[in-house]
Amino acid sequence: MAEKVPPESFQLLARDGAARRGRLHTRHGVVETPVFMPVGTQGTVKALTPGQVEGTGARILLGNTYHLNLRPGADVVRALGGLHKFMHWERPILTDSGGFQVFSLAKLRRVDDAGITFQSHLDGARVRLGPRECLDIQRALGSDIAMVLDECPAWQCGRDACATAVGRTVRWAREFLGHAHETGFLAAGHHVFGIVQGSVFEDLRRECAGALAAMDFPGYAVGGVSVGEPEPEMLAQVASTLPCLPVFKPRYVMGVGTPPQLLRMIAMGADMFDCVMPTRLARHGAAFTPDGLMHIRNERFRLDERPLVEGLDNYTCRHFSRAYLRHLHHARELLAATLLSIHNIHFFQDLMAQARAHIEAGDYAVWASAWCGRYEAGGEK
Repeated sequence: MAEKVPPESFQLLARDGAARRGRLHTRHGVVETPVFMPVGTQGTVKALTPGQVEGTGARILLGNTYHLNLRPGADVVRALGGLHKFMHWERPILTDSGGFQVFSLAKLRRVDDAGITFQSHLDGARVRLGPRECLDIQRALGSDIAMVLDECPAWQCGRDACATAVGRTVRWAREFLGHAHETGFLAAGHHVFGIVQGSVFEDLRRECAGALAAMDFPGYAVGGVSVGEPEPEMLAQVASTLPCLPVFKPRYVMGVGTPPQLLRMIAMGADMFDCVMPTRLARHGAAFTPDGLMHIRNERFRLDERPLVEGLDNYTCRHFSRAYLRHLHHARELLAATLLSIHNIHFFQDLMAQARAHIEAGDYAVWASAWCGRYEAGGEK
């Protein structure tokens, strides 16, 4: 059941340096920040039921406009009651706009000033996506948070190409936001987030952020990171962008990252994250632990009776040994992906809960530094 969203939909509850503890109100419930959003690109978090996802502590999911519009189609989802009903998820959903596919499907698209023309990766059909079409698809899906259409430039793009992408991103954001007002999307309590582009060019990122801030979006995102650049460069881009965004609006860093990356970006002032890493690595037999990444296929775990992480309160750690999980992985049983995905998503949710608590306690920097030191010293095993 959709809820009424209060006028001040995002509240800052505590700050510790630049780190922020907040609360975002949406039509389908409250999101405590900092928050990590599991990725359900095609209306599902891979290998998990919605109930299992909720059991990890996740309270908001991410879907993808481009993929859901291709299959099953936004019209199908709307006819069947919207994405929440269609996938049986009653909590908030954020939908990405398809702008990232400008980068990831570079060989299948053409960008012009009015939008993007894709050649469907499914059947080769021509698909046109402009700012208005992008919002209309997300309206049909029933998104709680709709991302504007943007142009995500590749890493190592030239400055002129990046400036063109920033110009388009700003123009499309203005058109997208105007259409959101015209259609009553915002008045009905949905959110729209602008996306800052600019690649490695700090002045272009500042220019983009300033233009978007002047439009007064309900929230803002840092886009165009984790697209192949080295980690120090990625962190530098985030660090230079976040201070340019409005203080009392949520800040979302898109498509990241490892646990230490998340903690370092929280220290910079980031509130929201998403990444396929927890489920993707789970399908390859990898589990996150406070001492680094564990590869469950390794021989050393053949007779190991311990859970993945002692004392971590998730279904996998409460009931199954490393030895059993190793057996499932080697036997290529589907349950291996399910149990490891439950653990990995819960690990990220638990990490965010700890981060929120330490921001409130005022000792975030000390705790995060110690946590990252332990994790990185452990490496991979």
